[in-house]
Amino acid sequence: MKKMIGFIAFWIAVGMLLMLFLTHHYLIALIIIGLLLLIGYNFYYCD
Repeated sequence: MKKMIGFIAFWIAVGMLLMLFLTHHYLIALIIIGLLLLIGYNFYYCD
């Protein structure tokens, strides 16, 4: 289950990177992307 949550969080972060180019709220988007990538990495690779 943790691997699935990590995988989903990683791809949400990738989608948010695309959103970054379409919005003017860069700081908020970067914070959310960083958190999702961190969660995705920890859940998927760290057991």
